[in-house]
Amino acid sequence: MSDTKLPQEPGRRSLGVVGTGLMGSAIVRRLRALGHDVTIWNREPEALPPLLALGATGADSPRDVGETSEIVLLCVLDGKAVSDCVFGPDGIATVGRDHPGLLVDLSTIDPTATRDYAARLHAATGMGWVDAPMSGGPAAAEAGRLTVMAGGSETDVACAAEVLRFIAANVTAMGPVGAGQVAKLVNQALVGTGFVLMAEALALAEAAGIDAARLPECLAGGFADSALLAQIYPAMQARHFEPKLGYARQLDKDMRNVQAFAEVLGLDLKMVELATERFATFVAAGHGMQDSREIGRLYGL
Repeated sequence: MSDTKLPQEPGRRSLGVVGTGLMGSAIVRRLRALGHDVTIWNREPEALPPLLALGATGADSPRDVGETSEIVLLCVLDGKAVSDCVFGPDGIATVGRDHPGLLVDLSTIDPTATRDYAARLHAATGMGWVDAPMSGGPAAAEAGRLTVMAGGSETDVACAAEVLRFIAANVTAMGPVGAGQVAKLVNQALVGTGFVLMAEALALAEAAGIDAARLPECLAGGFADSALLAQIYPAMQARHFEPKLGYARQLDKDMRNVQAFAEVLGLDLKMVELATERFATFVAAGHGMQDSREIGRLYGL
């Protein structure tokens, strides 16, 4: 798609962040803590003042971020938000031809849409595109411990990795544009079904009357051991969900995308289907802005 060539030395790029929700704000805080200049924009401007107080520079539109930044990190809710920020009236694609920048999309969206967006942006501006969805949550972003799965040309991914390594401990090139999003769909299939499974395991343990809090210790080192059991299950068991890892509406959206993509591939994934139904039910009950780990409410937890 693109072999982006940017003029500055590695680690000294002019950076922009479009989208400062839970994850975007954490990323800006991390970049500012490391001393990087960052230009930011968010659809809801009330999210900006705490980041401006840290020394970030506000912009009036995604276009303004694109014009002042060699690398733009895009971190928004879904494919529509990506399209609006890139191709809207004041979107990044309006910066003009032969722009020497690179867009790194940290959002989780459809792989097919990603490939279309990348081609359109390159045709309009000459900018490269790396899809770099992430996993780990806001705390991991602020600690530089995210996991990022990247798709794009070898040169573009290498360029993006210079910045991604400020926020991630694991950056893996998975293939051409769209490959990162496919890997993230697999990730979300594991996460979404795993959250539901942790809730059901907790419901089973508590209903049976055993010491549910000791299960991670009891099962450590066995085949059931996992990051989900060690990190997600204890929060569910303690009913402690602050700070938020992510909104339930986001995982609901992601699980729908996993199921839709599986159907395109002709796959019948029953576990994904059931977990998707669980999150759809949870969000439909008015819990979309609650933490995804609160899915246990469906089981009376």
